[in-house]
Amino acid sequence: MKLPRTTLILILLALGLGGFVYFSEIRGATVREETKEENKQIFSFAADDVQSLTVKTKKLTLNLERSPESSNSKWVIKSPVSGPANDAIVSYLMDLLVKGKSDRTLSTPPKELGQFALDEPPATINITLKNRQNHQLILGKANFNGRFLYAQADPAAKPDGNINVLLVSTDFANAVNRELSEWKQPVDNSQKLPPLTIPKPTPTNSK
Repeated sequence: MKLPRTTLILILLALGLGGFVYFSEIRGATVREETKEENKQIFSFAADDVQSLTVKTKKLTLNLERSPESSNSKWVIKSPVSGPANDAIVSYLMDLLVKGKSDRTLSTPPKELGQFALDEPPATINITLKNRQNHQLILGKANFNGRFLYAQADPAAKPDGNINVLLVSTDFANAVNRELSEWKQPVDNSQKLPPLTIPKPTPTNSK
């Protein structure tokens, strides 16, 4: 049975319109959702919400706590030593935690975490908020081109049993892999210098 030409034109128009709707709305929404997921913020708390941090690396386990408002330093080291912390170093890490985003998320079976070095992570950051909520960021190895680190934020298994693995900035590794001396507040040596003394001229005997 041969369809009238007008009917064929209407069918082609309907197919074309359907394809347009699919790619512009349905497929477009999927792409937008993927983009949103790729640029998802790691945590939702603010810097002022954080009460304490524990940074654990292969070399060091460091406990930091927000100091009283009357203190000269915003942060103090509680262990492995006690004393004021380097506010600039802590603020750098805090800025990454508050503003850091995940480039993309990979749904991974727990048995495959080893390929990202997340089974024995090089670094772990534990965060305690003022409201007693706890968060955790686990840092793994760099990805194949060294542009990102594999990481887990508040790791928990999803209904399908997989775990989300994030790709985060390598700045996190720079922020935590430090010597203990870098975490300490710099010493102001200008206060310890002895006062400058000008030697008096030696009197000469006149004949």
